[in-house]
Amino acid sequence: MAKKKFRGLVFIKPERCKGCEYCVEFCPTGAITMSHKFNSKGYHYPEFTAPDKCTGCGLCGMYCPDFAIYGMREAIEEG
Repeated sequence: MAKKKFRGLVFIKPERCKGCEYCVEFCPTGAITMSHKFNSKGYHYPEFTAPDKCTGCGLCGMYCPDFAIYGMREAIEEG
């Protein structure tokens, strides 16, 4: 029987972001960092830079006041 494991996924909508950095601050694993790039409003936005660290806890989305980011868990099977 294959053992189920999870990996985290983060989805970011850069144009909604106002650069508050709450997602980076509250990410327990450090999977998200702020980009050096700007969105059309002139704000730095987050990037999902360490997918191997992400657990999919969803804290990034829970703390985002602009609904610019959300995380989720995806089940994967280990053979």
